[in-house]
Amino acid sequence: MEKKCLDCGDTIRGRTDKKFCTDQCRNNYNNRLNRDSNNFVRNVHGLLRKNRRILADLFDEGRRSIHKDALFALGYNFSFFTHVIETSDGTKYHYCFEYGYRETGNDFIELKQNSQYIEYQ
Repeated sequence: MEKKCLDCGDTIRGRTDKKFCTDQCRNNYNNRLNRDSNNFVRNVHGLLRKNRRILADLFDEGRRSIHKDALFALGYNFSFFTHVIETSDGTKYHYCFEYGYRETGNDFIELKQNSQYIEYQ
């Protein structure tokens, strides 16, 4: 019985347990199977990188406080962050990698850089 490649349909030669005729066909098949999940991860990672870049640029400019609307106008998406740290006094900092913020009231945001991540640069 002749086996056909799962990607291109060509006849498979070689081992009896082969499913693909070439590495290219194997890669094409698996990339097509994982396309949706890979795109989701790629999009989320892109949003996290953008948020980090916005916070890093503001922090590097010496800004330590900014209005929430100004941050939103720069393209910051408040739904995407890497982690939350709650201090002993109950203050919550939302971080995007090493840069974080907390809401201080009156729709202002206080920026912070987590010094523990600076050592790895």
